[in-house]
Amino acid sequence: MIEEKKRRVKKAIKTSKKKTVVPKRTSTYCKILRLTAATTLLLTGVFQLKVVRAAEEEVPLMDKVIVTASRQEEKIASVPANVTVISAQDIARSPAETVPELLRSTAGIVVNDITGNGRNINVDLRGFGETAPLNTLLLIDGRRINQADLSGVDWTLIPKDRIEQIEIIHGGRGSVLYGDNAAGGVINIITKKGEELLFSGGLAGGSYQTLLSRLAVSGSTESLSYSLSSNFRTSDGYRDNGGTDAKDLGLNLEYFASDRFNVALTSGYHEDETEVPGALLLSELASGVPRTASTTPDDFADTKDYYAQLVPEIYFTENSYVKLETSARRRENDAFFSFIGGSFNAETEIDTLTASPQIIINEKLFGRDSKLIVGFDYRKNEQDLENESVFFGTPTTASFELSKEDMGVYGNAEVSITEELSVSGGFRHDQAEFESFSAGISDSITLDENVYNGGLTYTFSDSGSAYISYAKSYRYPVLDELFSFFTNTFDTTLRQQTTDDFELGMRAQFGPGINVSVNLFRLDTQDEIFFNPVSLANENLDGDTIRQGIELKASKKFSRILLKGSYTFRDTEIDGGTFDGNEIPNVPRHQFTIGTEAEILENVQFNMDGSYIGERPFISDFANAVDDQESYFYLTAKLAYIFEKGSAYVTVKNLLDEEYSEFGGLNFLGAPGVQPSPGINFLIGATFDI
Repeated sequence: MIEEKKRRVKKAIKTSKKKTVVPKRTSTYCKILRLTAATTLLLTGVFQLKVVRAAEEEVPLMDKVIVTASRQEEKIASVPANVTVISAQDIARSPAETVPELLRSTAGIVVNDITGNGRNINVDLRGFGETAPLNTLLLIDGRRINQADLSGVDWTLIPKDRIEQIEIIHGGRGSVLYGDNAAGGVINIITKKGEELLFSGGLAGGSYQTLLSRLAVSGSTESLSYSLSSNFRTSDGYRDNGGTDAKDLGLNLEYFASDRFNVALTSGYHEDETEVPGALLLSELASGVPRTASTTPDDFADTKDYYAQLVPEIYFTENSYVKLETSARRRENDAFFSFIGGSFNAETEIDTLTASPQIIINEKLFGRDSKLIVGFDYRKNEQDLENESVFFGTPTTASFELSKEDMGVYGNAEVSITEELSVSGGFRHDQAEFESFSAGISDSITLDENVYNGGLTYTFSDSGSAYISYAKSYRYPVLDELFSFFTNTFDTTLRQQTTDDFELGMRAQFGPGINVSVNLFRLDTQDEIFFNPVSLANENLDGDTIRQGIELKASKKFSRILLKGSYTFRDTEIDGGTFDGNEIPNVPRHQFTIGTEAEILENVQFNMDGSYIGERPFISDFANAVDDQESYFYLTAKLAYIFEKGSAYVTVKNLLDEEYSEFGGLNFLGAPGVQPSPGINFLIGATFDI
């Protein structure tokens, strides 16, 4: 494996030096694509240019290799789950400027930009709605990003330019390997490693006084690869009090000491200052309040976040090894929020230490390929909280020390029964202890859970496979669900939620360039943790929740154009209890995506992505008491020009200038409000390589 890694680095260096060969276009395609580009220019009044290097030869879907599904390398063909891979080529060509924008055009994923400035994002897999951030697990190079509090996932931690690949496992299969928060799915962002010596950078500006800049250097020697990057982003945002300033530094090092030992170091620093414009009531918008207005002109959230991850690997055979993942992280947050009935100002600091030793075995068993991973996860989260709140005229001040200590042991195996049939299964035992200490008074609770999964994959041809699987997943309450900002008290009655996940699917290639996949799923969740708008407290739902549906994806590659699309149907229902028979808030029944990539002229590429989100109940409307939030269709486009050592581009977002809102909910009085999303906006930029 070490030698294989070295060979891949050297091959990448050689590949990058090869001259790109652009095939000749037929006149028919040329006319069609020129007409498409001309139509887009008339619609937007702009034109865009961007560097995109054509791939030498696209890797077949079934042969693509991922690491997220089993915490080790394996082909997509063997995974009994719906898998999506966003490659480096996809990322380079996409009109998206951030990870959530990349995910927006992905089948089965709903993205809500809460404040419209790209800073506060909800990403939902499998229809968890308003609790999606706590049921979608984000990893960066296998390192958990979800926090132990309600801040959930910070999607700004990794800029797009630092990403090599994004791997998405839909459904709860990841709970065995990764633990808490994976009920809806797992998203793993894999960062770039150094190859040949390269200095690169970029600068872009656009609507709302937006400015983006980056600088990076990467390279490798016989035994060392390195990559260092810096990014800066500032924007006034679409709405009043909607600005954000952010900066990032990232470092990747990998040292190959010998054929038996290598070690990787990944670290980063993120800092941002973000204004929070707050929601506008539908009644306010109807009375003439501008969509750009803010009713919370003093709200803000400032963050500092830094981490380091060390991963030594020790090989005892050519393909089997011990992996010793350790990491440390500190996140500081200062936030002020106001609402009907009061406000709160909280200063928090969370320190996280993790250790994840693993034994990975890839050997033949009775002449058949087999994979086994056995590991132990330890996580310690310590939060210092200073909170000042005013709730219906009553001020309170509190200082709390909260902690979560989580330990889990797991095992997962995959065995090839025949050349066509493989079976996989895993088990995890996990236990978490939560503690609160304030003014000499302490409270604590201990929760534990056993989860498991199993799957069968049948490869019926070189270009197709089918699978069936079951997984049990879980989610513990986070510290902010146990701690109430309103009453400054610690709740010891909350229980963990559990989910049974059933899936059946197929993926295949039909003829040259046609990829199709279909997935049927059903999730039954017990004791789901939610914020009850009636009691104003976090509780376990007194009924079960059922989520079921179908995910369809298809793409067709022609000589100079790629067409792609997806459709997702979700049927959600609360079974029993106070909200029996109602739909789950913020989950659309219908969603589809469309996209195209086309080379229209010499060194010019056109890309367009569209996403339709259907009607869905407002957040907190578990009673389904008001009309659903409106559907919308979001379209982005980019036209890119390639030159020898760089690029220039223009991106157009919300191309149709649709008036819509991605995020909406009920206030404490039950009145619906929304966070208005931006109208048509532009970004013009350039990149360079030296």
